[in-house]
Amino acid sequence: MELRSELLKSIWYAFTALDVEKSGKVSKSQLKVLSHNLCTVLHIPHDPVALEEHFRDDDDGPVSSQGYMPYLNKYILDKVEEGAFVKETFDELCWTLTAKKNYKHDKNGNCIISEHDAFRLWCLFNFLSEDKYPLVMVPDEVEYLLKKICTEMNVEWCAGELDDFFAQEPLQQNGITVWVFLDWVNSGRFTRGIEKETVTMAVQEVYQEIIEDVLKQGYLWKKGQLRRNWTERWFILKPSILCYYVSEDRKEKKGSIALDRNCCVEILSDRDGKRCMFCVKTPSRTYEMSASDTKQRQEWTAAIQTAIRLQAEGKKSLHKDLKQKRHDQRALREKQKAAKEEELQRLKQLQEEKERKLQELELLKEAQRQAETLLKEEEQRRKQQHEEMQRALEIQLRQAEQARASMEAEMVLKEAEADRQKKRIRELEDMQKLLEEALHAEVTARQEEEAKRYAQTRLLSEEEDKMKALMQLKEEQEELIRKTQREKQELRQEMENKSKILEEAQKQLEEVRVNRQRADQDVVAAQKKLRQASSHVKHWNVQMNRLMRPIGPGDKRPTPPIVPTYRGSIGGQQEARAKLSGKTEEKGNATSDECRKENLHRSLSNCPSNANSVEEMETSALNGQVKRNSVEIRKPMQRSSSEDPEPAPTEELIR
Repeated sequence: MELRSELLKSIWYAFTALDVEKSGKVSKSQLKVLSHNLCTVLHIPHDPVALEEHFRDDDDGPVSSQGYMPYLNKYILDKVEEGAFVKETFDELCWTLTAKKNYKHDKNGNCIISEHDAFRLWCLFNFLSEDKYPLVMVPDEVEYLLKKICTEMNVEWCAGELDDFFAQEPLQQNGITVWVFLDWVNSGRFTRGIEKETVTMAVQEVYQEIIEDVLKQGYLWKKGQLRRNWTERWFILKPSILCYYVSEDRKEKKGSIALDRNCCVEILSDRDGKRCMFCVKTPSRTYEMSASDTKQRQEWTAAIQTAIRLQAEGKKSLHKDLKQKRHDQRALREKQKAAKEEELQRLKQLQEEKERKLQELELLKEAQRQAETLLKEEEQRRKQQHEEMQRALEIQLRQAEQARASMEAEMVLKEAEADRQKKRIRELEDMQKLLEEALHAEVTARQEEEAKRYAQTRLLSEEEDKMKALMQLKEEQEELIRKTQREKQELRQEMENKSKILEEAQKQLEEVRVNRQRADQDVVAAQKKLRQASSHVKHWNVQMNRLMRPIGPGDKRPTPPIVPTYRGSIGGQQEARAKLSGKTEEKGNATSDECRKENLHRSLSNCPSNANSVEEMETSALNGQVKRNSVEIRKPMQRSSSEDPEPAPTEELIR
């Protein structure tokens, strides 16, 4: 992931260099050439047919950096293998593309740094820049890089020039671009009086240390494994390996020592004519070496221990770790600065709040002073009023003493008056009781009145509803009256027809009267027989009432034997008596019916138009009389059956 981010920084410069119009887009033909060159320097096998197919000419136009990223990730960066290519060659390709457009060096050779030094500074800038686009390097990293270069040149670092530069350019406080950085280095502000070769060597040392991860390099004496002789070699120490060459030009490599967490370095005592000795122990072999002096031995042992520590911690680069630590320190400083600013803001707010409260306190004190002044004035005013009231009371006291004498004279008169008043008070108390009772009655009456008013209101509302209903009924009644008038005309015609029928009924009524007279004669004869039989019936009824006793519910006495012969005779007498009484009543009813009919005919003779109604009334009267006669005939039969539930024994009736 770190390798990819480093490669992307260099590719970003190449992409922006191809963007001539600064529109953020590059033509497909240029991207095709760039992709081919990237695959070549990264030693990635690529398919020319697929490349032509992907970047073929069509109507899509140029491609932006975001549109180029999917192809770059899938077909190039995903296939990159660490150690399979030379990182410097890759960076030179990207530098060549971007330097032609952006780096303005003096062709006459008046520049402080050469083009190759500019390339190395560009690589250092990319390594130390922030992982944000466009790429910039913050002032702290600029100072760190320049300080290391000055250290390699054995020149004292002067931070004033850099501070003046950032003070003159306020917009550069958040970071500067690589082209601004190169222009500032070429200006010679921190390399005055220093030869160009010295600057080149210093840049090369810093480049090897930071970019190539060279922790230390120099000549050491090494003891051979087979011949056990001492030879001088050029050693280069990196976090994972210690390589040694014949000379410092590094053309002929003689061997290497792999370093891991299982390795260690130890200081040895002088022997074999060598001093400042130390050894590097690996799991497979122990390498004995000798430095030129004690300082060099100390530096080498410390550097090798640092490399072993990085391997133990799983870190591949010392300066990447240092860069991350500086980044974390800057983030911490920014956080502390923000917290400090927030604290200052909060203190400022507290100070403002304190001042506001002090102002409020001053206002309260002023109000308190005014209140005290008003209180004193009020106290003086009250004291004056008290003195005036005291003088007035003394005057009133003298007047009261004078009035007391007159009051004592009047007391005698008042006592008599008081007696009269007491009587009057008792009368008034009695009257008050009466008034209270009257008031209570009035309250009750008012409550009843309110209840009645409420009921009256409710009745009025109901009356209004009924009035509405009555109005509706009135309309319906008027409609019915109109219908009735039409029906009345029809009824008149029917009454004329029925009057004729009534005349015929009168004739039949005359015939009924004749038949009724004959029945009356029969009734007179039956009454005579009835009077004769009634004397016998009364005698037997008296005898039966003596013998008959009512049987109550739940009476379980044995029933006396029944004599059928006497029961039949007694039942026959009762039936005969019932028939005679029925005929008598029928006769009387017939006589009364005849009188009613005569009166009815008289009234009908005066109103000939109501003949039909009279006939209906006569018919209903006759039907009612027949029903009453039938009921009266049933009653004596039921009474006789209830009076004789159990016939008397034969022997008792004979006695």
